Amino acid sequence: MNIGLIIAGGSGNRMGQDIPKQFMHLDGAPIIIHTMQCFQRHPDIGAIAVVCLKGWDTVLQSYANQFNITKLKWIFPGGNTGFESIHNGIYGLKEAGCDDEDLVLIHDSVRPLLSQEIISSNIATCKAYGYAVTGIKCREAILESHDGFTTKTSIPRDTLIRTQTPQTFRLKNIINAHELAKMKGITDSVASCTLVAELKEDIEMHIVPGSEKNIKITTVEDLEILKALMHTSKESWVK
Repeated sequence: MNIGLIIAGGSGNRMGQDIPKQFMHLDGAPIIIHTMQCFQRHPDIGAIAVVCLKGWDTVLQSYANQFNITKLKWIFPGGNTGFESIHNGIYGLKEAGCDDEDLVLIHDSVRPLLSQEIISSNIATCKAYGYAVTGIKCREAILESHDGFTTKTSIPRDTLIRTQTPQTFRLKNIINAHELAKMKGITDSVASCTLVAELKEDIEMHIVPGSEKNIKITTVEDLEILKALMHTSKESWVK
């Protein structure tokens, strides 16, 4: 089975709003519902699980019922960090009886414009190679700064990948990664792909082409960009 594991455990403090960003409404529905609908629509997704901010699980279930998210099977408690939330999600799936070979598509709750093509590519790539990470080649010139104000060093962009989600693993593999992390004292890697890299087990992760539309909502400005993207379409003359 292919499972969409949506990570919604954050409080969204950087947004400075009264409610967590994943529950903010846009175009008649909470952002997290737009995200869940991406997985709900995909024919190869068998179930959805959400790692939810503590105290918001009832709200989430009510919204899922309202918007007919029938694939939502499990809601797990969020952790204090994204790393802990992913940990809670994958071990929750294991305890719920999911199979070791099930594919888990770990996705940010605040990336609501995830395309069906990216989901399909993640599934196909993970089935073929065991690991799939959505990413985009870096187009910008990159400078290194230690204080955020000054720089002397540029970093070649040719080999750099900006990662997105989903990041897809067989359940047994991502659990093994978390078990190894515990043994090695890794407690707060910023993403599942960085965790696998930090383990230094020589595991080759395969990159799935992402999209600039697969935006992650972090700031108020991102909300404005998201709303614009939701109401635009490709010009007919563009090839």
